[in-house]
Amino acid sequence: MSATANKATIKAIYDALATGNAAPLVAAMHDDFSWRISGQGPWARTWRGKSAVLGELLGPLTQQFAGTYRGTARRILADEDFVVVEYKGNVETRAGERYDNDYCLVYQLAADGKLLAVTEYMDTALAERVLISPPAVRANPD
Repeated sequence: MSATANKATIKAIYDALATGNAAPLVAAMHDDFSWRISGQGPWARTWRGKSAVLGELLGPLTQQFAGTYRGTARRILADEDFVVVEYKGNVETRAGERYDNDYCLVYQLAADGKLLAVTEYMDTALAERVLISPPAVRANPD
């Protein structure tokens, strides 16, 4: 797909996330989708496969939120099969802490428009301070 089409795919996903609807994100994931969080600490690793991303990263993460996770895409840039999103999250944890993280996400899309991979850059110190860390790495740590 073209950079314009890839950007439109990502924009539609983030327009939905702004309303709290994660279904388009999940639907766009390739079965072999991987999610890598850059940095140091318990959040810095790669989840490989759509089922691992949903079951080991996003599921346990969203269970920590008191309400619906929403966010705002501030900027979306595309170059061939890569799309970069500057994003601001908005949610409160069940413990009453604000988790309004800032992100830069770099997506790679397949020729059919499915998401192959994302590398996430975020404030890992905020995540460590207000969230329960993800389960220990089973295999394939970064």
